[in-house]
Amino acid sequence: MSIDQTEIIDAIGIDNFSGDVILTMTDHLKWGAHHHLLMLQEKLNTYLRFVESGEILEIFPDAKERNVLISLQCQYPPDKNGVKFLNQVSGFIKGAGINFSVSVA
Repeated sequence: MSIDQTEIIDAIGIDNFSGDVILTMTDHLKWGAHHHLLMLQEKLNTYLRFVESGEILEIFPDAKERNVLISLQCQYPPDKNGVKFLNQVSGFIKGAGINFSVSVA
């Protein structure tokens, strides 16, 4: 799975330490292209719909009464526009009651 498959949840599991449900999103693209941010936005919207609609509980019943974390795993570090975008969406996602993290592999 990857960022260009915008309608697919890449991975789901439970963190053994925190007990949180981790929804992992993988991004193999280099930053800088406008279409990259659009794909990332579409993918994030898919993840938010998955949680907010309750579909997560249908697919993964162990998510019941657990905190959810969307984890974006990037192959490349975000550029200046990418950092700005991620900061904006982080606030929006957290406002929806979902945690968000970004890491570079």
